[in-house]
Amino acid sequence: MEQLLVALDVDSSDRALALAEELRGQVGGFKVGSQLFTAGGTEIIRSLTERGDRVFLDLKFHDIPNTVAGAVRAATDLGVWMLTVHASGGYDMLRAAKTAAGDEGPRIVAVTVLTSLAGADFTALGIARPLADQVVALAKLSQRAGIDGVVASPLEVGAIRAACGPDFTVVTPGIRPTSAALGADDQARTATAASAVAAGASFLVVGRPIIAANDPLSAAKQLAEELRP
Repeated sequence: MEQLLVALDVDSSDRALALAEELRGQVGGFKVGSQLFTAGGTEIIRSLTERGDRVFLDLKFHDIPNTVAGAVRAATDLGVWMLTVHASGGYDMLRAAKTAAGDEGPRIVAVTVLTSLAGADFTALGIARPLADQVVALAKLSQRAGIDGVVASPLEVGAIRAACGPDFTVVTPGIRPTSAALGADDQARTATAASAVAAGASFLVVGRPIIAANDPLSAAKQLAEELRP
């Protein structure tokens, strides 16, 4: 299932590689985030890419343009397939990231508003516009800067598609199986895999519902089954 990316949010390279071995061929790639990268460093990325895996590096680069450009070049040298920056870094930072990646580098997606934020949490940041409007505004900014797509909750996918068109990549975390209680953890804006794809999601990022399952392979297959027409 090419659209399904599994978040290897574990605290050791050995555990990550064991999960990848179990799930390889059943999912579209693996996300390496800050937890695993801090534990395993660049070697975990090399270990996955050498096995032919697509690696989605989710470190959410957010710094001055020159620093982010350097980070993107380093990630490109590692052979990652896709990586994240923060859309709130602004146009110049986004443009620098895309320029550093070049035509042959990784796909770049910009994080809009974290899926853990909703309601009062978002208002407390001092942003006056509604959360969904902020997500769309950041998506449009990213598109103008040449970024390949964005990361947003499944609740905003339809609005992003309407604003940015059918070719813009939309990566959605906050995916929960139909058997799970949606919103039962620190992800505040969640939906099922089927509803996210129906809204226009390009890729689904799923962590705990798969990696914390008693049988991760069966959990991944169940999610894939939910996407069958």
